[in-house]
Amino acid sequence: MPGLVAPPEAPPLRIDVPDNGAAQMRLPADDQDPPRDARVPSPVPKKTPSPTLSSSRARSVERGSSSAGKRRLSLERPGSAAGVAALRDLPAAMDETALDNPDLGPFLLKLARGAIASGEGPSKALEYAIRASRSLERCGGEERRLELAMSLHVAAAIYSGLGRHEEAVASLERAVAATDSTRGPDHALAAFSGYMQLGDTHAVAGRMEQSIACYAKGLEIQMEALGEGDPRVAETCRYLAEAHVQAMQFDEAEKLCRKTLEIHREHSPPASLEEAADRRLMALICEAKGDHESALEHLVLASMALIANGQDVDVAAVDVGIGDTYLALARFDEAVFSYQKALTVFKSTKGDNHPTVAAVLVRLADLYYKTGKLRESKSYCENALRIYAKPVPGSLNEDIAGGMMEIAAIYEAMGEPEEALKLLQKALKLLEDAPGQWSTVAGIEAQMGVMYYMIGRYSDARSSFESAVAKLRASGERKSAFFGVLLNQMGLACVQLFKIDEAAALFEEARAVLEQECGTSHPDTLGVYSNLAATYDAMGRVEEAIDILENVLKLREEKLGTANPDVDDEKKRLTELLKEAGRTRNRKAKSLENLLVTNSQRIKKEVTRRWSGLGFKS
Repeated sequence: MPGLVAPPEAPPLRIDVPDNGAAQMRLPADDQDPPRDARVPSPVPKKTPSPTLSSSRARSVERGSSSAGKRRLSLERPGSAAGVAALRDLPAAMDETALDNPDLGPFLLKLARGAIASGEGPSKALEYAIRASRSLERCGGEERRLELAMSLHVAAAIYSGLGRHEEAVASLERAVAATDSTRGPDHALAAFSGYMQLGDTHAVAGRMEQSIACYAKGLEIQMEALGEGDPRVAETCRYLAEAHVQAMQFDEAEKLCRKTLEIHREHSPPASLEEAADRRLMALICEAKGDHESALEHLVLASMALIANGQDVDVAAVDVGIGDTYLALARFDEAVFSYQKALTVFKSTKGDNHPTVAAVLVRLADLYYKTGKLRESKSYCENALRIYAKPVPGSLNEDIAGGMMEIAAIYEAMGEPEEALKLLQKALKLLEDAPGQWSTVAGIEAQMGVMYYMIGRYSDARSSFESAVAKLRASGERKSAFFGVLLNQMGLACVQLFKIDEAAALFEEARAVLEQECGTSHPDTLGVYSNLAATYDAMGRVEEAIDILENVLKLREEKLGTANPDVDDEKKRLTELLKEAGRTRNRKAKSLENLLVTNSQRIKKEVTRRWSGLGFKS
């Protein structure tokens, strides 16, 4: 987690409070030591964007937002052993009037610190921290607001460690309200730390929208305190960029990542590890936006920087990303070479049965499937599954579940939905109780919904889609194109179950989302228009259906030309509706260019299903 101070790695729940009650924030100064050249992890680019946390954010969330260890509101060591022993003899149930003693708050804060340091357990430390905050609120005054914030930070970190995230949020909201970043660097550090920890806690609870808002506020405070060009600001910018990637907000992520690159180019030596991490994140963003050439450029530059710093394992990870980009560009031989090079390094450094090795095997399986070598593809999938079945100790469930999801997608493409569904169920079981994995679980449930739909289990499909939609709503991802597509799929499942009114509501919401995110002429948006028109037709709302179909036909003719099969389909449906309504189509003159478009410009779709009666499209 980024901080106003570039701290070393520290264990979770290590929250110290200075004896003088003031946190120390180092500001830029001529006599200050240069910042430590510590490598900040960055996510390894994936071949497709997925609703999973990237590396540095994932580690913070896995710790249950006890990231105060990285943002250290550092307090000095507890006092002498004799003093700590005397403090422990304090009665647990003090009279409420004792809280009015102005010296009691700092006293209890030291007790909480001592309880954490001595390993007495979180319950005792939490009790002291809560009582300290109550005392400081009652009689601390303005001069004790910083100590109040610290006691609330301690309580929040303990709550997070215990999985009591709502109570942690409440404590952190009180903590940031107690600080005033204009009152000096100590208050600025406390406010920054509070907002970043609050963002982590929201992320653990799956509330990405609130999480990003808190990170943005922390960044704003940090820039005011340190200046926009400080290297520590770059660290926070990258952290916030990763959060935007998690929420699939790639334009915002790109702006922040470019700022991070600019700061590191100014303050770091050429080909630094910081620049390599920035470029790997930028490559992930570019690939998610479909700019594969730019992604490849960033990955090659990142690889050169890592080679210069002797980071062989990280170079292999970048080689995997380069292979993914070559695959997206249909440069298959170069992709195979990159994957095989990475596979050799991973096997020699991590062992043959490490999930990282399995991840490369899955990519090779995908490559061979796309080149029509189905036997080789199936063999690589089976080899990867053998590794996932017996992973080495210390393997992360997130890595195993992610690999199973990718293999399931390959099996689905091979026409084996039952096998794909079994793998998705295993992946879901691995992640369903993991903190901070709501978006990933929603992705798995959405994929399961598609599988259920393919095999005709429409009720199960609707249930899976409904659960995925609920998670995305709760996590603040209601504005993504993925959310709009998911609403459309759920609507199709409702149509199969004859829940027409529910389907119409879902198609209407999907239309609003996709118009905002993709535009009115995007194929996904046009598909929703067609489905909504078919639904209105089934409900007897013929005039509304005609209006929508006329608009769809106009857009398709402008984009595809009049000879395209999709245009013919829409034209036939519109003609039938117009006959029922006793009307004729209001045609406008078409340009010669559109009239002469040939079938060679047909858009290839991955999945297309039509229902002759209603004309629904997936």
